[in-house]
Formats: sequence, structure tokens, C-alpha cells
Amino acid sequence: MLYNLLRPLADQFILFNLVRYITFRAGAACLTALIVAFVLGPAVIRWLRSVQRQGQPIRADGPERHLVEKKGTPTMGGLLILFALTISTLLWVDLKNGFVWATLFVTLGYGALGFADDYLKVTKLNTRGVPGRVKLIVQAVVGLIAAVWITWLAPGPLATALTFPVFKEVALQLGWFFPVFGMLVMMGASNAVNLTDGLDGLAIVPTMITAAVFTLIAYLVGNRIFADYLQLNAVAGVGELAVFCSALIGAGMGFLWFNAPPAKVFMGDIGALALGGALGAVAMATKHEIVLMIVGGLFVVETVSVMIQVFWYKRTGHRVFLMAPLHHHFEKKGWAEPTIVIRFWIISMILALVGLATLKIR
Repeated sequence: MLYNLLRPLADQFILFNLVRYITFRAGAACLTALIVAFVLGPAVIRWLRSVQRQGQPIRADGPERHLVEKKGTPTMGGLLILFALTISTLLWVDLKNGFVWATLFVTLGYGALGFADDYLKVTKLNTRGVPGRVKLIVQAVVGLIAAVWITWLAPGPLATALTFPVFKEVALQLGWFFPVFGMLVMMGASNAVNLTDGLDGLAIVPTMITAAVFTLIAYLVGNRIFADYLQLNAVAGVGELAVFCSALIGAGMGFLWFNAPPAKVFMGDIGALALGGALGAVAMATKHEIVLMIVGGLFVVETVSVMIQVFWYKRTGHRVFLMAPLHHHFEKKGWAEPTIVIRFWIISMILALVGLATLKIR
């Protein structure tokens, strides 16, 4: 909004010239989202406590200490993230940019699904929520619409091509299947973040780390000069997603202030599903879907641990892990929650560095 209002005035007021730069608006978006989250956080948490008398339902088959330490903590803190993210993005982004609207569509669409899931859990006082099949269908519909939208916005043959890190000349043409592939990327990222969200601060920091990497990727891919220098596939207009990703970081930091152990509020599905879908949409728009799997490798490992556990248990009746997702396995082994969370953060940072290295190794 501010970009569209102030840019025409840049010739008359030199200070307004700053809004022409994505780097300035990205920084401003991050700070704006952080301030919004800080200001509204206490009021949002008080409201959630007032409407959720017993807080988030805790799994009876989960780690025993959760039944004591986390009982009564309200969920749906993702509302704070989404509000700060959306307000900041709309303030600082170019509102004429289609990539931003497609990404917001996924983010808020998955957020609405997560809201319904959390609402059913807290009102029915169980951990079931929206039936799994219904959840997947809604995710698929929203994801496919967004994938078709992003494909339509992308340039020429690159629109339906799957690019590979390191191998600059390799691009696999998927044709009509590419929107389906994009839908699967968004669904996979959404559910992966949701599975990771099981300990205080565990999901939000890797999400911010991944968003930071894609802030840089979106800026480079959207800039023809930098893209050509680094031999990346340039996508005109996608640089505006750097503002979105930066706003996500600011909103995430604001939420982490209240989610740090011991958490005053949990993210809930409204936040986890939305943030994962947002990362998937940004990865698809920037043509770095595979890099998302590298940078977000922690989410991938958590998801794979669940798949292995379910498959092996159905096949043999025995468990591979003491409990899945993987972070609960380490809890069962006696690791302290801060130890698990911080070590997982370190792993996420290492994977981010590996993902960034693919931008230069060509």
C-alpha cells in the first residue's frame, strides 16, 4: 500500500524514493510485523485464554510431562503471526504483484483450515479436529488453485519446468503436471511444519531460518543482473516475495517472544499449516522447490520419521522410534526440551548454509 501510494511522489520528495528499493521495504516489513506482534501479543493471548478455559488438548499417549507442564496453555497463537504478517505485507509490498497475492492466498487459505482444526479441538476437548481426509482435500484445492496461478504468472517455458540446484543447465519439463507438483510441494511443506510444531519454539525458528534464505533467493531471482551473474533462472516480479518473507521473519520473532519456553501460547494448526504452505508457495514461485527440501530438511526428517513409524508398525507391529515425530523420540530418551529444540535449531542453520551454497555452486 505504502509502495503504491508513495512511489509516484518519489520525484517530488526524495525521501519517498526509498520505497523503490526492495531491500528497504523488506527491512521495514520485518520491523513492522515485529512491532505489530509485540503490541498485539498480550491482548491476543488474554483473549485466547478467556475463550479456551482448558487450553490446547494434550495427547494422552504423548510424553507424560506434557500432561503437567503444558496443560492449560492456549493454542491458535498463529492468529498473531498471520495478522502481523498480512498487515505488514500489505503495507510494504507492491499490491499489483500477482506472486504476492497467490502466496497470501495459500497462507490465509491454509490458515483458515488450521483455524477450523484448532477450533474443533478446543471446543470438543480432543485432539481430532478436522478429519484427515477433509483436511487433505481442502489443502489440495487451495494448493492447486495457487499453483495454477503461480504457473500462469511465471515466464515462458520456465513456468512448467522443475529446476535443479548446482546443475544450471538442467530443467525438467513437467508440462501440465507442474501445477500438481506445486500443489504437492505446498501440501507437503504445510504438513511438515505442522508435524514439527510439538515443542516450544521448535517450529517457528526453523521457519524463520528458511524464510530468511528465501528472502535472499527471491531478491536474487527477481533481479535480472544478480540472477545472470549467479546463473539463476530469473523470474520477473518474484523479488516482491522478499518483502513477504521478511515480514514472515518479523512476525515469527514477535510470536517467539511469547512462545519461548515456557510458552504462553502455542502456534496451533492455524499457524503451522499456513507458514508451511507459504514457504511452499515461495519456493515454487522462485523455482527453488528442491532447495526448500534442503533448507527445510529438518521438516523433511520429522515427516519421514512419522512415515517410517506408521509403515513399520502396520507391517510388523513394532515401532522404529520410541515415539514419532522424531523430537518426541528424543523426549522419551530423556533429553530435556531446551536441548532438543536448540540442537534442532542448529541443524536447521547448517541446512540453511548448505541451501545457500547451492546459489554459488553451479
